[in-house]
Amino acid sequence: MVNKQKILIVDDDENIAELISLYLAKECFDTKIVGDGESALEMIKTYQPNIMLLDIMLPGIDGYEVLREVRKSSNLPIIMLSAKGEVFDKVLGLELGADDYIMKPFDSKEMVARVKAVLRRFQPTIQAANTPEDTLPVEQVTYPDLTINLTDYSVHYKGGVVEMPPKELELFYFLASHPNQVFTREQLLDHIWSYDYIGDTRTVDVHIKRLREKFKDHPAWKLTTVWGIGYKFEYHK
Repeated sequence: MVNKQKILIVDDDENIAELISLYLAKECFDTKIVGDGESALEMIKTYQPNIMLLDIMLPGIDGYEVLREVRKSSNLPIIMLSAKGEVFDKVLGLELGADDYIMKPFDSKEMVARVKAVLRRFQPTIQAANTPEDTLPVEQVTYPDLTINLTDYSVHYKGGVVEMPPKELELFYFLASHPNQVFTREQLLDHIWSYDYIGDTRTVDVHIKRLREKFKDHPAWKLTTVWGIGYKFEYHK
């Protein structure tokens, strides 16, 4: 029997939380609901969810602070929830490490599709961990001091392992696998986030910024902004 994927719903509006739980249960997900940030942090440890839907406006510590705390030690997929009319800075959420965001009121099919899309982006990591090494086709690119492996979602830089969320790694791998080729933000959104992600081009900018913070310019390669167009992985042999 296949274990159900577990979703932690963090929202102090019981009606909305129950509605989200109902929609996800119909899709055969296991769900658990908590109504505040402190309970969410505790529940992550005991429930060990595959993904968390996190409302921003919570009693006690808010969703942003919960996100900050989780990102100190975990790459748990997180989708932020925000009601229309609330102050919600999408870029701030992404910079703090959110994987997607949903505005309330939401369409039930769109909400389920977004959850599945985020989980799909994390699934290769799970599959690689449970597949014998000798059966895995290796997808990786190598440059001086850098190896990006898409098969097991690992990045090695200057002898160490660099931890990063899957979307960051996928973006880095895509650019590095096409050295010196320029891609527009729209092309990168389409390649990395696919058609079922409704975002804007600032999403790409945020992830490029995160990558640059992890990888300072190397003498042989760097992430370059091509003004007015987009980005490229610049490599000098």
